[in-house]
Amino acid sequence: MQGLVIKNTGSWYTVKTDDGQLIESKIKGNFRLKGIRSTNPVAVGDRVTLVTNQEGTAFITAIEDRRNYIIRKSQNLSKQSHILAANVDMAMLVVTVAHPQTSTTFIDRFLASAEAYAVPAVLVFNKTDILSPEEAHYQQMMTDLYTTVGYDCYQISAANGDGVDALRKVLEGKVTVLSGNSGVGKSTLINLIVPGASQRTAEISCVHDTGMHTTTFSEMLSLPQGGYVIDTPGIKGFGTFDMEPEEISGYFKEIFRFSRDCRFNNCTHTHEPGCAVLKALDEHYIAASRYQSYLSMLEDKDEGKYREAF
Repeated sequence: MQGLVIKNTGSWYTVKTDDGQLIESKIKGNFRLKGIRSTNPVAVGDRVTLVTNQEGTAFITAIEDRRNYIIRKSQNLSKQSHILAANVDMAMLVVTVAHPQTSTTFIDRFLASAEAYAVPAVLVFNKTDILSPEEAHYQQMMTDLYTTVGYDCYQISAANGDGVDALRKVLEGKVTVLSGNSGVGKSTLINLIVPGASQRTAEISCVHDTGMHTTTFSEMLSLPQGGYVIDTPGIKGFGTFDMEPEEISGYFKEIFRFSRDCRFNNCTHTHEPGCAVLKALDEHYIAASRYQSYLSMLEDKDEGKYREAF
C-alpha cells in the first residue's frame, strides 16, 4: 500500500493512502540502520510504502526517491540533519524586521540551503501593520536587496490581511513548505489562507521580543484554491548540512555570477588576487550582509555546523 506522509508528530506519521484513508504509522524497527543520518528519516511530503496490521495502524517500510527536500542541521545532534519537508514546489520563508527581528544570516542560510537542494524560495515580510517609519524603511531596503538578488518578496500583515491575496495566488496549485523563526506569524498566516486550520498562536515574549513555539509538529494542509502548505515548527537557527566550502558560493546567486570572472577557478573569495567577488563587494554590487553570511557558512566546518545565534 502506498501513500503520502501528511503529518509528523515525532513518533507517529499520518499517511494519506492513495485510496484516501488516513493511517497512523510508525517506522519499521530496522529503518534507521540504512545510513539515513536524520532525526526524522521520514518527512512530511514523502511518498511511502505501508504494511498495515490488525490494530488498524501500519509500518512504513520504504520511502520513494525524493524529488527534493529542505534540510538543516539538527540542533541537538551535531552529526545529524533534520528534514523540514520533502517533494516540495516552493519554500516560503516568513520573516520580520522587528518584533522579533529575523537576522539576515538566518535568511541567507535558508535561501542557500534551498538553492543547494533545488527548491525555489520566496520571502514574506510579515507584520507591516506594526512597523515604525524607520522599520518600514528598513523592510523596503531588505525587500529591494533580495529582489535584486533574484528572490520574489512579499510585504504583508497576517494580522489584518494586507497583501495576503497575492500570496494565495502564489501558493495555488503548489506544495509549499512554510518556515521561519518563532513569532514571525506563520500560524496567523495559515489561519488566514487555510479555512478551518485553527493553528494555535501566541503573543511575543515582551522580555526578549522573541516568539514562543506554537507549532510543535509538521503538517501538510490542503488549500482551497488547490495545492498544499506544509506548516513547520518555528526554528531559532539554521545550521547548514553537508555543504563543502567550495560549493557554498554557488548557493549565493550574486556571488556565483561574479565568481565566473575570478582569476582562479578555486577562488574562495576571501583573499585571492584577481577575485571578482571581492571587487564587486568593494563596488557595492554584492551586499555586505550577504557576504558576511557567506563567510559564516564557510566557517561552519570548524564550528560544529550549528550556530544558534543565526
